[in-house]
Amino acid sequence: LAEGLEHPWALAFLPDGRFLVTERPGRMRIVGKDGRVGAPLEGVPDVFHEGQGGLLDVILDPDFASNHMIYFSYSAEVEGGATTRVAAAELTEGGLRDVHALFTAKTPPSTSRHFGSRLAIGPDDMLYITVGDRGRDQTAQDLSFHSGKVMRIGKDGSVPEDNPFVGREGALPEIYTYGNRNPQGLTV
Repeated sequence: LAEGLEHPWALAFLPDGRFLVTERPGRMRIVGKDGRVGAPLEGVPDVFHEGQGGLLDVILDPDFASNHMIYFSYSAEVEGGATTRVAAAELTEGGLRDVHALFTAKTPPSTSRHFGSRLAIGPDDMLYITVGDRGRDQTAQDLSFHSGKVMRIGKDGSVPEDNPFVGREGALPEIYTYGNRNPQGLTV
């Protein structure tokens, strides 16, 4: 359908038949029904593009037709290396507006592998996020790290009080499932 994309990672179908595509090097584009690839959108944050890192998943808010909100994940530089981050933004014709981080994974310093990162909004209107084990598979069992897990947060970044590990000493409250290693798919 379209040519000239570099490492396309994810796409989200827009209500008008076009689609939003992420490219791992850090570009997000709108592709027309005719396959015409638009210019990179403005406002995409800097991404850590090394190994398996970069601009990753993108999904539309269930009320996108009225609020134009999207959620996307990417590899971000942090102290000690890089990690998976999720942000929300309003999609406009020229780019992203009001980009704000909702979640930054706490992972051990590691390689440029296994950022995971697929997103879904459940029937409970919560945002589900996969985070890879960052090449350290033992951390998928460790509740003090987000690596190798599926997170569940509100679309505003809040932690639901009914998450399974809220209030448990030594466990991060965003964790919904663990022991997942490097989940590369997610559906509800």
